[in-house]
Amino acid sequence: MKKHLWTIVYGLLLTAFTAYIALDTFVLSSAYQTGATEMNTAMFAPAETAVTPAPAPEATATPEPEVTPTPEPEDPVPLGWTEHSYRDENIRIELTERTEYNTHIYIADIRISSVEYLKAAFARDTYGKNVRGLTSDIAEAHNAILAVNCDYYGAQEKGFVLRNGVLYRKITNKKDVLCVWPDGRMTIEDSYARKADELAAEGAWQIFCFGPGLIEDGQVIVGTRDEVRVSAKSNPRTAIGMIEPGHYIFAVSDGRTDASEGLSLYELATVLQSLGVTVAYNLDGGGSSTMVFNGAVVNRPTSYGNIRERVVSDIVYIG
Repeated sequence: MKKHLWTIVYGLLLTAFTAYIALDTFVLSSAYQTGATEMNTAMFAPAETAVTPAPAPEATATPEPEVTPTPEPEDPVPLGWTEHSYRDENIRIELTERTEYNTHIYIADIRISSVEYLKAAFARDTYGKNVRGLTSDIAEAHNAILAVNCDYYGAQEKGFVLRNGVLYRKITNKKDVLCVWPDGRMTIEDSYARKADELAAEGAWQIFCFGPGLIEDGQVIVGTRDEVRVSAKSNPRTAIGMIEPGHYIFAVSDGRTDASEGLSLYELATVLQSLGVTVAYNLDGGGSSTMVFNGAVVNRPTSYGNIRERVVSDIVYIG
């Protein structure tokens, strides 16, 4: 009887421990820092330059004749919003859709005057574990022109998290990270070889930690068998890429439906390569994959068989 009793007690303890681990990992939230909206924009401050005073004009100087400037040609692209575009003095966004690999893909072509307009935000403005919100809600809270889900850092306890110039987590997950630099470059770094403190000291503006890297120097760096550990071969996907500094691509694909099969990492990389992307990085996909433009969800997010958004930890956005 004692033998059976010990077996029952052990089974109950094991079940309770497993339930606690599952709750702690996927359900219970912990706020490590609330009001996490700080932006360290010091790296964007213009360098101070010495000003040489202009010489005083001579008393007998002859005034210059007036010159009528030649009017600049009108730009055919209007300022403001259209159904598939946005433009102001610093930001241009064009949305297009295409079908590749039996999958519907949404492409945002982005040109910005400074990478300072490529920002990130946490759900509920809180850095923590399992603190979540809908991509569309986080985008609305930050007046985002365009937004996609980011790397869902809050479901993990490792992986560099540096957002808007502020370092929040420096524990490596020994994977590729994407660094966005103040001069507009994007680079893929090995978080096992590079420390978060080093990258922060070098002036990184953003660091994303989902991965893997898809393209470097214009070449696809994932193979046909490469995959995210928890992911199916074909999935909804989210990726960010750079054509050149100041010119970026956000890409989101549908998947898991009869209308859209979904993409492998290799297929996603080839689509981005065809757009001229020179550096590209995979963000969280599956049910998280969401693109929001002018307050509306552009794609068809798929969660648990339903077409609806899934809550996430964070977004990357233009605004």
